[in-house]
Amino acid sequence: MKIYKIKDLNRALIIALITTTMLSCSDFLEENNQSSLNPNSFYKTSVHAESGLNAVYATTRDIFGGFSGGNSSNWHLLEAVTGQSINNSSGNPDLNSLSSLSYNSNLIHARTVWAGTYKLIANANLVIENVPDIFMSEDRKKQILGEAYFLRAWAYFNAVRIWGDIPLLTSPVGTGSPDFYAERTSQSIVYDQIVSDLKFSEGSGLAFIDQSGRVSIAAVKSLLSKVYLTMAGHPLNKTEHYADAAEKAKGVIDNGGLSLFNTYGEIFLESNENKQEHIFSIQYAPNVSANYESLSFLPAKNITKGGAVGWQTNLPETNFYNSFESGDKRKNNRQGWFYTDYFVGGNGELTDLGGPHIFKAFNVANFGSDTVEGNGQGDFLNFSVIRFAEVLLIYAEASNEVSGPTSAAIEAVKKVRDRAGLTTPTSLSKDLFRELVWKERWHELCFERITWFDMVRLKKVFNSKTGGFDNFVGHTVLSTNQSLKEKHLLFPIPALELVNNPNLTQNSEY
Repeated sequence: MKIYKIKDLNRALIIALITTTMLSCSDFLEENNQSSLNPNSFYKTSVHAESGLNAVYATTRDIFGGFSGGNSSNWHLLEAVTGQSINNSSGNPDLNSLSSLSYNSNLIHARTVWAGTYKLIANANLVIENVPDIFMSEDRKKQILGEAYFLRAWAYFNAVRIWGDIPLLTSPVGTGSPDFYAERTSQSIVYDQIVSDLKFSEGSGLAFIDQSGRVSIAAVKSLLSKVYLTMAGHPLNKTEHYADAAEKAKGVIDNGGLSLFNTYGEIFLESNENKQEHIFSIQYAPNVSANYESLSFLPAKNITKGGAVGWQTNLPETNFYNSFESGDKRKNNRQGWFYTDYFVGGNGELTDLGGPHIFKAFNVANFGSDTVEGNGQGDFLNFSVIRFAEVLLIYAEASNEVSGPTSAAIEAVKKVRDRAGLTTPTSLSKDLFRELVWKERWHELCFERITWFDMVRLKKVFNSKTGGFDNFVGHTVLSTNQSLKEKHLLFPIPALELVNNPNLTQNSEY
């Protein structure tokens, strides 16, 4: 299989990841001079352990942050298929096939996400395999391993939800390894490994909150709550895990160290990265790596410092835009998730954009605002993975499934709705409260690569025309008027991987 079929994976890590510039945006990913390294001398010192871990962090950007051809990034894999946005560019046939649900195993987005995923897993496996034997502080050693286990679990959690049964590799692979041509492992076993990895991380002595961008205990517990919530739904349907999801989410909420920002504008400020509401994010920084997410949202007009013109590959679908409740602050122009006008050159004359655009992840420090000229240095906003708002909604949903809409569950969703300026009903049935929470997930977490996974685990899709929920199979995606089929619950295994690994099999109907 292409991603891990490397003659010497240890050599590949050292040459390709350690001796090159460490892609980083925080001090913990600064480059170390490794000019004298070779495969036999690496993983001997604490510096090697830190460098190996830094390589794992660096490859987090390769999964969804990578480039997938004209006007598209890897993360479009999880957004174009939701129907919440419209692709207003015809420059990328793969992106067009995603939007129209006509993609196949040659889809470049699936290929690059697969590549990034197994690259991270390979690097994490090297850390997990080699760091235990290094003579160094035992406390720091355990923390390094805890971070590596978390990152590996996160990679597998993405992959198992995208492809279902996948190769499960928990140690380095070379040409002589029995897993060189790995077969697919059942989803239940992959999930067991994910939980095991996260439980190790939970006991590894990490700080509860870490504003440097490193993995924290809050991140571990939050990801565990997401994993358990997913396991309770399709395809495992292990509903006993609702209780586990609620417990882990409550552990994050009750600690008291995290809270929602008061306004939506504060969420996507560079100065607020890794703070307060941001539990875990993929890191970006000047002179290291730029985040091209906003280019998909920007209009094809000069509204930024330096005149950058956007791709317009993610415009809000009209019915979804209109589905927000009356008075919902998330719909307020240039204050919530959308905007319909902006300033020429970033801080000049106000100009109409001809329709709503997505304001999430709009970097005002870079692009400018009505009162402040943008710095024009580039977009280096972090890539959000877990926000505290999601943890609140996980707790509300999972707790409701266990005990109905308790006061604690209502309070959790109320915090999210209070910020939006909405009133929260306090006397709903279990079924009505469930749908209330689902709608909040659709509206609060939109365009953050979460909605598609909700559609799959629930086998339900929010119908922004009716305000209700349709069955996944048969739901009409309003952005392209195409209907979802059973096969769309999984993406196709990349064709190139099937060629490179004869033991891989394809998902049904691809």
